[in-house]
Amino acid sequence: MKYLDRGISQHILGNLRPNKVLVLLGPRRVGKTSLIKKLLENLSQEKVLHLNGEDTAVADFLGQRTIENYKRLLAGITLLIIDEAQKIQEIGAILKLMVDEIPGIKIIISGSSQFDLSNKVGEPLTGRKITFQLFPLAQTEYQMQENLIQTKANLEDRLIFGSYPELLDYPAKQDKVNYLNELVQSYLLKDILAIEGIRNASKMLDLLRLIAFQVGSEVSHDELGKQLGMSKNTVEKYLDLLNKVFVIFKLQGFSRNLRGEIVKSSKWYFYDNGIRNTLLANFSPLSLRQDVGVLWENYCLYERVKFQSILQMPVNNYFWRTYQQQEIDWIEEREGNLFAYEIKWNPKKTIKVPSAWHTAYPNAKFEIINPENYINWITNPV
Repeated sequence: MKYLDRGISQHILGNLRPNKVLVLLGPRRVGKTSLIKKLLENLSQEKVLHLNGEDTAVADFLGQRTIENYKRLLAGITLLIIDEAQKIQEIGAILKLMVDEIPGIKIIISGSSQFDLSNKVGEPLTGRKITFQLFPLAQTEYQMQENLIQTKANLEDRLIFGSYPELLDYPAKQDKVNYLNELVQSYLLKDILAIEGIRNASKMLDLLRLIAFQVGSEVSHDELGKQLGMSKNTVEKYLDLLNKVFVIFKLQGFSRNLRGEIVKSSKWYFYDNGIRNTLLANFSPLSLRQDVGVLWENYCLYERVKFQSILQMPVNNYFWRTYQQQEIDWIEEREGNLFAYEIKWNPKKTIKVPSAWHTAYPNAKFEIINPENYINWITNPV
């Protein structure tokens, strides 16, 4: 498989410390194991033990939670790596014992479920862990091996098929379609259905398809529940789980308690257009689609999220809308300032800052993101 350097590599190396656990979270097939193997090229001085949490023998051995057991296992080892660590029962307590009792040990664990792994390592490892997230390839990572002309030429492909790393090995359209179908059916659904005993795959898929049609629009959990024949609480639970296995992410309404601002509703976006289009079974070219604006908005926003993650940017993201139908797609609250962005596919379309926003937040920056200037927004700090 072709390998592109990942933007968080140096952050990981810089935070790998004795008696700390470095947690690497992200969906399956985004390259967590490949990244760890690449990092090991810079860690040749370490004595490494690499385990897989999906191996029942590994899980059984680690389940014997005694200091002596772990000292024997890690004798002479300076770096322990555990892939798919969420598969190991009480992994948090196991790791706590290791970092507390084995001087100098460094640990990296990876997992494909934020829900499972956070629950299992969260409280036991308070103050003992550092967490990073890995997503499908970001434009800032692609640009390490492509020029501006190539980036522009590849834009349509990424709007339709997304940015999972293995797609680099499939130049033909049908091969990409087959790969994405397999990804959704064999990996995404398995991760979802493994959580909290959820068994109704069809309901989960139906919910995802409804969200796919409503990307960029405010979502009513009550309405989703009526369409799916489930309660509002169940819808909210499922959406939360889909967020925690890195399928979709939530955008909340922004307000500083000014009259007329909507804050209780939310929008949902996919972390990858390829997953969205697979759920809709629509891989048509842009010239034949009615949802180009949706694809563009979803693409720009998840690329911005990936870029924020790579830079380890402290930021809060929102959308903004009033009851008078004035709205802005993306609001960032960072460094004590507000930054507002409107995402438009047509670069010739004239957009003015909404009057209510300008009146309420006159010092906020406002910018339109379109195909002529988007690269700077998703690859450079602005």
